[in-house]
Amino acid sequence: MSKLGNIGARLYRGEVGYDFIGKRKIWYSVSILITIVAIVGLAVRGLNMGIEFSGGAVFTTPKTAVSASQAQHHAESASNGHQAVVQKLGNGGLRIQISELDTKEAVPVQEELAKDLNVPVKDVNTQLVGPSWGEEIANKAWLGLGIFMVLVVIYLAIAFEWRMALAALIALIHDLTITVGVYALVGFEVTPGTVIGLLTILGYSLYDTVVVFDSLKEASRGITKQSRYTYGEVANRSINSTLVRSINTTVVALLPVAGLLFVGGGFLGAGMLNDISLALFVGLAAGAYSSIFIATPLVADLKGREPQMQALARRVRSKRSAAAAKADSQEGAAEGAAEAGEEPQDGAGDPAAAGSSAAGPRSRPDSRGNRGGRGRPSGKRR
Repeated sequence: MSKLGNIGARLYRGEVGYDFIGKRKIWYSVSILITIVAIVGLAVRGLNMGIEFSGGAVFTTPKTAVSASQAQHHAESASNGHQAVVQKLGNGGLRIQISELDTKEAVPVQEELAKDLNVPVKDVNTQLVGPSWGEEIANKAWLGLGIFMVLVVIYLAIAFEWRMALAALIALIHDLTITVGVYALVGFEVTPGTVIGLLTILGYSLYDTVVVFDSLKEASRGITKQSRYTYGEVANRSINSTLVRSINTTVVALLPVAGLLFVGGGFLGAGMLNDISLALFVGLAAGAYSSIFIATPLVADLKGREPQMQALARRVRSKRSAAAAKADSQEGAAEGAAEAGEEPQDGAGDPAAAGSSAAGPRSRPDSRGNRGGRGRPSGKRR
């Protein structure tokens, strides 16, 4: 068995583990800090909405010697300061996207671009996107996201319980906020591909959370009938038992997404890959983090407020205190005997052993099978 597999087996059996629940306030603080940074970035910089949402025009040119930065300068100058996004195509052409450009302004911009890029006007392909269409797409995206959230809460409330549904919903909002905040800070364009990526990572985050919840549900079945572990300790063991699985699935999912983001988007300059891969990369990492450090600790906090779970915690503490007091008394007795110069004998302090010793030879049979003592030997009377 590999070293990682051995660690996973020991985590599953509870032989080793990290106290996620006990240190939950640290992870709550980290999540709050990251969320505040994301919200501030979203408020200050805002989202760079693509023309699919804000409306505009897309000009596709044939092969040209003009660089992307020069074409961006020409496009913004021709459109009277409208923001332009330029991407170099594989055939040597350019894709010039100018936001908030209406139909009347598109024709003069097309002619000016053809002149600046030294290409025929007829070879410059123009595609217009109206703002009303973009607004409709945005509304449908919000509607789909809302329906998804409602269905998630209903499913988790039926399959598990409302506390787990609430914790999963908070974790999903946490993942969304962080991903959108990173988009605002990086300045990537928000396109329909971004929406697809967001919905994808929400499903993945939910899957990872449900795996931990299912383990917790099985481990906590009949938990109030015992007095060895509290609910928080059972929840912590559930996280540790699925930790290696969560790490493996997250790493395996992040590797191809990282290839899309850094190789496809960074070196090849594929714009659509940037939109999808950044949302997937940030969302997958945030989803794995939230399922371990946010969702399950929240469930432990919510369950810990129940009267039966509080009573269980008191029983566990009482039992452990009694066991510790007994161990201390036995250790004190052993130390006292050592200081008095007496060697502890087998069975010392044990009532059962003392009773057996007190019986002495009267209770032991002799060589003929008779009990010792004052009784007469067996046999016929002469």
